[in-house]
Amino acid sequence: MGARGVSAVITCADVTLTHGRRPAVHHVSGRFEAGSLTAIVGPNGAGKSTLLRAIAGLHPTVEGVLKAPREGIALLPQAAALDRQFPISCLDVVMLGHWARCGAFRALRAAEQQAARRALAAVGLEGFEARPVGALSVGQFQRVLFARLLVQDAPVILLDEPFNAVDARTAQDLLALVARWHGEGRTVLAVLHDLDLVRQHFPQTLLLAREPVAWGPTEEALSPANRLKARMMSESWDEAAEPCARAA
Repeated sequence: MGARGVSAVITCADVTLTHGRRPAVHHVSGRFEAGSLTAIVGPNGAGKSTLLRAIAGLHPTVEGVLKAPREGIALLPQAAALDRQFPISCLDVVMLGHWARCGAFRALRAAEQQAARRALAAVGLEGFEARPVGALSVGQFQRVLFARLLVQDAPVILLDEPFNAVDARTAQDLLALVARWHGEGRTVLAVLHDLDLVRQHFPQTLLLAREPVAWGPTEEALSPANRLKARMMSESWDEAAEPCARAA
């Protein structure tokens, strides 16, 4: 069991995912244990983000069985997928983390607003409550999104390229939060590209090249032989391949 008493185990049994009937992820079988801290790495186009979205319930499974908690999952999408032009304050973004428990139409209590303020302070943004998100740097906005994750208080946390384009200080501060979540027994999965960072901070790794290449302790998964295999698999991808018949 993970934080808040929700089973935080995620299992994949021969999972296949597609985009427009074309395969994005093939035959993934394995298990993310409760309380594990796992990096998902691989070449561009390897299906990493698609798998993360499927675990969050945002992408359908074409074949196989994917079992994950249907509540108690917090997803941080790629920053490029978010619109920062909407006129909303930092505090309002963080308070959105209460929605799963409170609903969209109930007024938030003072205690819930205070929790959002504490979360902003925890990521180094005390005093930013009223600042519009459109006025933030990339790193500051990522801190706001991590503050929202703190408020969500989920047993499963999914991070899609959480340190992309942020400065080194911000990355270290956010990595400290990831370590805190791991220490609290939450299940944390992160799509990452920096293999040095993965080796330093993530004990488990799934190396994905549309199909799993390796899944286990990071040093074993990222062996030179496995990385070469992933690169060779990516070079052989045929983007004009026939669609999956079962995805029709």
